Amino acid sequence: MKDNLSRYTLRVEQSVLDKLGYIAEYEGRTKNKQLEWLLRRFIQEFEAEHGPIEL
Repeated sequence: MKDNLSRYTLRVEQSVLDKLGYIAEYEGRTKNKQLEWLLRRFIQEFEAEHGPIEL
């Protein structure tokens, strides 16, 4: 099954990944969904301060 999701490999220290997993589980998300949520929030905050990002 093909989807429209992009793939990106992230290199990070194991302790950071473990802590992300802990937080994600606490929030009821997978690590991937937690990262996606964090990125969307970061983008919203950036755009609120600097205006919309035009692609």
